[in-house]
This record gives sequence, C-alpha cells and structure tokens, in this order.
Amino acid sequence: MNDPEKAKSTFKEGFSCSQAILSTFCEKFNLDRNIALRLADSFGGGMARMGLTCGAVTGALMVIGLKEGRTSAGDGEAKERTYRLVREFFTRFEKRNGTIACRELLGCSISTDEGLKYAQGKELFTTLCPKFVADAAQILDELI
Repeated sequence: MNDPEKAKSTFKEGFSCSQAILSTFCEKFNLDRNIALRLADSFGGGMARMGLTCGAVTGALMVIGLKEGRTSAGDGEAKERTYRLVREFFTRFEKRNGTIACRELLGCSISTDEGLKYAQGKELFTTLCPKFVADAAQILDELI
C-alpha cells in the first residue's frame, strides 16, 4: 500500500486527517506511531474542529518538520529549508484544492453545531476529506 492509500485507510478507520498523515509518515523518521497519533489528534477538523487550516495540511507540516526541522536555534539553513518546503506544499495543495482552509474545503464551518450537522448530513467527511488526505500524502511523497 502506498502512502496516499495508507493515509486514506487510516482516515477511514476513524482517525482525523492530521493523524492519518503524521502516522503514515512517522516510522520514516523513527517516531512511534502512538506518539504520532497523540501529537496530531488536536489538529483534526482544521484544529480542534475550528475549520481553520485543514488537518491533512497541518499533519503534512509536522512531517516536513520531522524531515527538515532544526534542532539548533542557530540553524538558519534548516529553518529556511523547512519554510521553503512548507510554502511549496501549500502551493501544490492549493493548486489541487483551491485552499488550505478546512471550512473553505468543506464549504461550511464545522466549528458550529449547525455546520457540523450539515457536513455530517452531506457526508463531507467521507466524500471530500479522503481526497484531501490522499493529496497531502502524495505531495509529501513528491517533496520529501
């Protein structure tokens, strides 16, 4: 199973979009899967279901940090590499999906009871979100 399929499968198991992405890539960076799942949990639904930055995107940013992030405050090169990759990820994700904002991707704000019920009733989490998760994983495969 390739990374986009694995991420989609994890999402369909019931994990959030951010968890699906980080847990798919965590072993490549010697990060325990359970820790990855815990770390990414609060980022789902555009950060705790606030509809902000898509969880697949925030999960991808964590992966980019694992790959390129600095461990020394003075390592400006690593910081710039990381930021370049993040900007490139954003560009590619937006090209495919129009935005990185969860509420714009879904066409509603899941931060309200009404918006959440709308998204559930229209099955947006099963019809739209798996594509965003797969796109994020595929873009990561291309970048890292």
